[in-house]
Amino acid sequence: MDAHPVSSDVSVDLLERFGGQGPRYTSYPTADRFVEAALVGPCLRQHLRALAAGPSTVSVSPVSLYLHLPYCESPCFYCGCHKFISQDRTRGTRYGDYLLRELTLKAGLMVTRPIVAQVHLGGGTPNFLLDDDMTRLMQGLRETLPWQDGAECCVEVDPRFASPATLKHYGRLGFNRVSLGVQDFEPAVQRAINRIPSPEGTLELIDAARSCGFESVNVDLILGLPLQDEASFGRTLDRVLRARPDRIALYTYAHLPSRFRAQRQIGDADLPTPKLGWLLARLALARLGRGGYVHIGMDPFALPDDSLARAQEEGSLHRNFQGYTTAPEGDLIGLGVSATSETGTLYSQNAKTVPGYYGHLDRGELPVLRGVELTPDDLLRRELIRGLMCRFGVDCRSLEARHGIDFERYFRSELEELAPLQDAGLVHCDARAVEVTALGRFFVRRVAMVFDRHLRKARQRATPSSPQSGFSQVVGRA
Repeated sequence: MDAHPVSSDVSVDLLERFGGQGPRYTSYPTADRFVEAALVGPCLRQHLRALAAGPSTVSVSPVSLYLHLPYCESPCFYCGCHKFISQDRTRGTRYGDYLLRELTLKAGLMVTRPIVAQVHLGGGTPNFLLDDDMTRLMQGLRETLPWQDGAECCVEVDPRFASPATLKHYGRLGFNRVSLGVQDFEPAVQRAINRIPSPEGTLELIDAARSCGFESVNVDLILGLPLQDEASFGRTLDRVLRARPDRIALYTYAHLPSRFRAQRQIGDADLPTPKLGWLLARLALARLGRGGYVHIGMDPFALPDDSLARAQEEGSLHRNFQGYTTAPEGDLIGLGVSATSETGTLYSQNAKTVPGYYGHLDRGELPVLRGVELTPDDLLRRELIRGLMCRFGVDCRSLEARHGIDFERYFRSELEELAPLQDAGLVHCDARAVEVTALGRFFVRRVAMVFDRHLRKARQRATPSSPQSGFSQVVGRA
């Protein structure tokens, strides 16, 4: 599936019919299907022993590392990420040491040491770490596992607590990609979400990243924040487009104050109406399209020469817990509080509290809380959903050959459910392929949801008044 410019033909009617919230499919099954079980830890040990096993001491099979830094200096009211608020940045010193202890423990279980192709630091706020702590962490990672030449190394940065000197230091440590959490530049919106970075300071960071040799700069924006309207969000888009970052991630805020305490600081009356939210989405699509950005998948947009756009065009785009990635499809090792690993057919998630995480490692145990072992049906649907999310289509005959199924018979009910989307011009289905159209790319998550067996079962069990799990798109990036 070739890279494609952003479609600006999305109508309010289509947004009303096929928009809305849903799983982001950084995994399938989604994380809300994980279960707490004593067997998850032993299963992870087995998968780590088999990880990239080969005849040599260093395997050529690449892996990715995800490190979760859960500390933030200030709460953002929209955020649904797993984080802890503290102004004591020395907490990061001890936390970084435990991240390296976890990696050492996991590496010690491996028959061979896999090569690291990608590293991503997320949060929380990774730049909560003091410079010396970040230096020690990055050196420890390289000493524990070998890195591929030119490995992609990305860090999420809260621009309120960073300076050009911060990015210069990160560049020296080997970071070559940075993601800046802008969300919105309007002062009224910033005050409403308790996040007030200086627009000028943020733009200065973009320039600094480029001067320090970062290969790609991403800017996060959020639709549907309190007090947003078309005029104000248009001004934010103007500023971002003038800076011309390599990538723009466009998320949608989901207001779930019953689940996330910080969101209770946001009044319902300040939120955009559903119709205004749809108009904001259409505005963003049109402006990004005119700005020359390619629609990569559900959230990200990129300039045509960015590696994400090239990977999509070449058919090598991948999706995992880090989101869209150019790294080869392979195992992901999660480190830190609440971090998730994907090893073979196992998803495993770490303990969600710092004391619990430390306690496991102090006892020499893997700090695993819950997870799920994928069934053959899960593996089939994961491949299908990843194909939709990354390439906007799947080859039915290839799936039949790899999984020993008759596609039309196996997915009969799903293909029937796709009929309204096909009638609306969002997807095309025949015996050979399921393809999301250029118009349907904004609704790719809605197409993927049709093939989510776990979501289908949850809907069947749900009563009209009960919530449907897995429908959160709450955003909380640095």
